[in-house]
Amino acid sequence: MVQYKWIALSNTTLGTMMATINFSIVIISIPAIFKGIQLNPLDSFQYLLWFLFGYSVVISALVVTLGRLSDMYGRVRAYNLGFAIFTTASLLLSITPNGGTLGALELIAFRAIQGLGGGLLFANSAAIITDAFPEQERGKALGINQISAVVGTLVGLVLGGVLSVLNWRYVFLVNVPFGAAGTMWSYLKLKELSTPRRQRIDVVGNLLFSGGLVSLLVGVTYGLLPYGGAPMGWGDPLVWIAMGLGGALLVGFPFVEAKTKEPMFRVELFRDRSFAAANAAGLLNSMARGGVLVLLVLLLQGVWLPLHGYSFQTTPFWSGIYLIPMTVGTAVVAPFGGILTDKYGPRWVATGGALTVAAAFVALMFLPYDFQYPTFALIIFAMGVGNGFFGSPNTAAIMNSSPREHRGAASGMRATMFNVGQTVSIAVFFTAVVLGLNSTLPQAVAAHVTAAGAPQLSVPLSRALSPTGAVFATFLGYNPLQQILASLPASLTSTLSPTVTATLTSNTFFPEMVAGPMTSSLDLAFLVSAVLSAASALLSSVVKRKVGGVIEVKEVRAAAR
Repeated sequence: MVQYKWIALSNTTLGTMMATINFSIVIISIPAIFKGIQLNPLDSFQYLLWFLFGYSVVISALVVTLGRLSDMYGRVRAYNLGFAIFTTASLLLSITPNGGTLGALELIAFRAIQGLGGGLLFANSAAIITDAFPEQERGKALGINQISAVVGTLVGLVLGGVLSVLNWRYVFLVNVPFGAAGTMWSYLKLKELSTPRRQRIDVVGNLLFSGGLVSLLVGVTYGLLPYGGAPMGWGDPLVWIAMGLGGALLVGFPFVEAKTKEPMFRVELFRDRSFAAANAAGLLNSMARGGVLVLLVLLLQGVWLPLHGYSFQTTPFWSGIYLIPMTVGTAVVAPFGGILTDKYGPRWVATGGALTVAAAFVALMFLPYDFQYPTFALIIFAMGVGNGFFGSPNTAAIMNSSPREHRGAASGMRATMFNVGQTVSIAVFFTAVVLGLNSTLPQAVAAHVTAAGAPQLSVPLSRALSPTGAVFATFLGYNPLQQILASLPASLTSTLSPTVTATLTSNTFFPEMVAGPMTSSLDLAFLVSAVLSAASALLSSVVKRKVGGVIEVKEVRAAAR
């Protein structure tokens, strides 16, 4: 058993690393992926959203159900299946046959399949570690597992920059050898330490939870898209119908579960203060920082790097390089976070980590768009340190507060909180950015175009460049003005001198034009994140203290009857 716990940790570590490589490598490589399928950035923002959200939506909707099924049929069996599905989906993504809109839909569909595999991995990795390690060693084990997530993020950032330059398909193909090795290893070496409990599947609970979550996230997603003449879809009645239906289903979920004989998730677990507070803290923390990588990539690839002389073709690689301090910060302190949790308990370790993240977000608000890189590196390093101190204590508090027979469901709920928070985070951040651009971008376009010597184009370009189109173009590291100029009447563009045309279509004109509005919008998103991180710290502070060398656990005996 002593040897097996390290086998379990190393295999789940590989699974975690593969999943985190997948997330960061995709974020960095989106410019190459969408250019590779030849998608028009000005009218394809919805495909970017679904490419980002589809993976998380599937995981969020299914991970609790998958965790419950794992308790019923075996956590290791479900985990093994997750490895196989994830690997197969990665292969499908790498051979996506079409381009344009059809290619985008294929990528979104394959990412959804990948999300199913990722859900099985997320739902069971923490439970397998918890089963294999004694309670006094779980913080250290979860800390090591967190390091693998950091290493995966770091590897993904660098690999994404390198592989996307060579061929966008390699971004997905690189998962296949990791997945194949992990699948074979898990089938051969992992043991089922839990006792599967055969029960009836809670069909009503599953439909309420997954249906409610999907409906809510679909509403949020389409709220970000233009509707009618508005830059966003919050005026679309269908958006509010979807969000209202999703909210109603989720509100009804715990009431139905409380009266179900064999529910998919034991609602009574939330009667334990540590379990409830740690899950809520994890949700808020994920909402605060889940989309930060997207925002920082947006800032670096679309604004800072082009303004500092980097070509659009090289910005994905250098974005990954310049974000390394954040992952290094997490990697350095994550082991200490686990060790401190084993010794002193999760309360103040997680609280301090969340407060550090909040302070880093506040610092980012005061950073100008032409910042000095050492200052930026120090801030994101501090953010990484805060994440390192929060992650494993928060997970340990959740898992140590869960009865053994319900750890699969508990791990599923923890993963759900993380993925829902991450999806909502991206949605909130994009909303803040698009709303900010809607109020400031037209004036910025008019001012810069007039200063460039083409005042007759200020109004037409302001109308042609929507906030969502600007965000997508910025995210892809792309100057859309050349395409817009080609679509305008010749009467407006024929009088432009070659010098003015060259200025408008240069690598620096568009980043300079959107820099002010973009950073003002990002400041609002950073403020929201700082508040959410502070709230996460407050919730972490009410998690139970460590008593007699072991975290105090309140067993929910009624759930075992």
